[in-house]
Amino acid sequence: MSSTRGREFHLRASVLASLFLFVAETIAALYLSSTYRSHGDRMWQALTLLFSLMPCALVQFTLLFVHRDLSRDRPLVLLMHLLQLGPLFRCFEVFCLYCQSNPNEEPYVSITKKRQMPKDGLSEEVEKEVGQAEGKMFTHRSAFSRASVIQAFLGSAPQLTLQLYITVLQQNITTGRCIIMSLSLLSIVYGALRCNILAIKIKYDEYEVKVKPLAYVCIFLWRSFEIATRVIVLVLFTSVLKIWVVAVILVNFFSFFLYPWILFWCSGSPFPENIEKALTRVGTTIVLCFLTLLYAGINMFCWSAVQLKIDSPDLISKSQNWYRLLIYYMMRFVENSVLLLLWYFFKTDIYMYVCAPLLILQLLIAYCTGILFMLVFYQFFHPCKKLFSSSVSESFRSFLRCVCWSCVRRKSSEPVVSVDTDFKSSTDQDQGQDEDEAQDQDQDVTPSTSRLSPETTEMWSAVDLYSA
Repeated sequence: MSSTRGREFHLRASVLASLFLFVAETIAALYLSSTYRSHGDRMWQALTLLFSLMPCALVQFTLLFVHRDLSRDRPLVLLMHLLQLGPLFRCFEVFCLYCQSNPNEEPYVSITKKRQMPKDGLSEEVEKEVGQAEGKMFTHRSAFSRASVIQAFLGSAPQLTLQLYITVLQQNITTGRCIIMSLSLLSIVYGALRCNILAIKIKYDEYEVKVKPLAYVCIFLWRSFEIATRVIVLVLFTSVLKIWVVAVILVNFFSFFLYPWILFWCSGSPFPENIEKALTRVGTTIVLCFLTLLYAGINMFCWSAVQLKIDSPDLISKSQNWYRLLIYYMMRFVENSVLLLLWYFFKTDIYMYVCAPLLILQLLIAYCTGILFMLVFYQFFHPCKKLFSSSVSESFRSFLRCVCWSCVRRKSSEPVVSVDTDFKSSTDQDQGQDEDEAQDQDQDVTPSTSRLSPETTEMWSAVDLYSA
């Protein structure tokens, strides 16, 4: 009984957090756009409104089509979505369900079977009854989680980059801009956190996943350092090379957008038809393009933690690929370093009072700090770490062994080659000396007067006379 109420409380808290960030950021963006209009900054006003209203429209689209609000006979819900108030109405429904739910009288809808985490090599299967109200609240929580991810990476991330760029150009920060940047950063970090939890629950669907508070803290710090550093690097580079940043963004975006499609075409799998029965082939294509768009938007700023697999019914790969994770962070670190170096060489007078080498060092250390928190999470606080075939520390030790073994092999191969050459040269010299000695012996046996000195010739003639 208490566990059911506890799960409902966590569901309600998750919905409230998503709704608060959604509403607060929208209100702050509208207020900031009005200040830009009063100061005559039409371009900043238009971009602020664009990055605020575009994710709102995409959230309504997701709730209508992905969660099938359009296919149900609910005209009030459709009207609320058209008025951009769909999340508010859903939150109201969640509170109504929470207040009206009665665990004593409510019959369960279904029974879920989940396996517990292995203890001493054993894993038990536990059955749980899911009530009607709890099932609806799970549906609402899933909808708000997806809405949070869309809001974070298709709205908050561009908004944060824009407002920080304006702050750097104008060299001042207003109260409204400070509030919206703080809310945008919280929204991005929360969206990335939801991505991590969603990826864990999808990959380990048959297990009962319980995320501890320290795991949330570790993910929050990991994502905060990673995203904040990435945004600052992009803003610094944009402030000095405005045209080239377009190329950087397009290369990043299309690389991640086309990567799942390239893997799908190379696999030779048929076009997925079982994503949603109510969707046609055109609708399925639109949904897949939207998912790859969101996937590219996430990877522009941080590691998505979810790998798209279009030929899979779940659309997500359940394998834990450490090499992709390693390659992503290595390439992102190199890219950030290159962008910072270009900013250092082409910086303008607005950075006159900024210690550029110290700033570059701080940003690189902050990014490495985010990676460190990521490693700590996977090593100690991951809820399914007992299911890993190898831990982070074991993988790191094996990597170091491979590097050390290759270095030792390279060093040991060099002396062998030199010894061989020395041995060859010494044998050649010995052979030459043997040949010389043999020739000398032959000359002793049959001496040639043409090659002897006069004294030697006289000696040999004296011997001949004596013997005669």
